[in-house]
Amino acid sequence: MILMNAFKAEPPELKASLLAAAGRVIESGHYILGNEVLNFEHQWAKICGITHAVGVGNGMDAIEIALRALGIGKGDEVITTAMTAFATVLAIIRSGATPVLADVEPGTALMSVESVRRCISTNTRAIVLVHLYGQMRDMDAWQNLCAEKNLSLVEDCAQAHLSSWREGMSGSFGSAGAFSFYPTKNLGALGDAGMLVTQDLSVAQAARSLRNYGQSNRYHHEELGLNSRLDELQAAFLTERLKWLSKFNEQRRKTAKTYRAGIKNALVKHLQEPQETCSHTHHLFVVICKQRDALQQYLFSNGVQSLSHYPVPIHKQSPFLEIARDPEGLVSSENHAATCLSLPCHPQLSDGDVNHVIQVINNFNGCK
Repeated sequence: MILMNAFKAEPPELKASLLAAAGRVIESGHYILGNEVLNFEHQWAKICGITHAVGVGNGMDAIEIALRALGIGKGDEVITTAMTAFATVLAIIRSGATPVLADVEPGTALMSVESVRRCISTNTRAIVLVHLYGQMRDMDAWQNLCAEKNLSLVEDCAQAHLSSWREGMSGSFGSAGAFSFYPTKNLGALGDAGMLVTQDLSVAQAARSLRNYGQSNRYHHEELGLNSRLDELQAAFLTERLKWLSKFNEQRRKTAKTYRAGIKNALVKHLQEPQETCSHTHHLFVVICKQRDALQQYLFSNGVQSLSHYPVPIHKQSPFLEIARDPEGLVSSENHAATCLSLPCHPQLSDGDVNHVIQVINNFNGCK
């Protein structure tokens, strides 16, 4: 079976470095907020072209802490996309703010600027922009909109590690960027982990306090924070895996290019090509098929695992049936959710694996 993720197939050298990292942490005798975290924060900030990086427990916490550090909470509205992981909207709720859902562009599944404009009210304080599937697009338009409307831009970079737009890296365009290092991400820990990045010292200071119970100094709590500290062990693992990230991203791009050139089936459509090669790191490679479920079953019966990201849009989830949204509706989000399918695109795929996926899809002739 060709899997969506194949951790067991990772290079032996990488596995050995992870074991050595674990030993390094054990021998240090320091397991929370020590030198491993400081070192990884420094490296990640430098790579992102950002002054400050704050390690946190996971990507959802990174969004919540970013919003709270920006002073966003009760009575404020935050606009985001209906096509995202549940955690994106849950983080807005946990910050105390009210989420408002915008629709997506049908050709990319990325949030629509025009839909966001329709969602803006006098209570709107921020936009959480999700770089879905690993793609950044039209960042000038998002920065211009936020400047025009005096809104904070928070980038959800959970799927966009080292994606870039022109001269800027993901996470560097807004007031803050939020990263997840969940194991399946392009840069994944061996458990939960996350990071907040920002150019603003005051936001970074607030985030460091919020992640650690709201402490300014030990045992002095100025606000109600949370326990969301990136631990030393995960930071050490991420430091080692970071050495492989650029190579692994290039392998993902190679696979995506091969898929795009090779998949030729009238029943299976591609999303729009990225505007720039470096703007997409292909955390996921997604195709569109009106017979998505049949295609998924056909792939599985021919030895190929696939997943749908995400088959149920946010406003169709039970807790969010009454959520505020674009007054013109979320039709493109609903259509995409019903037809999208993610194919294996991880760095451990062989050329034979990729060609097999292409062959199976090209042989698919729909429901009989």
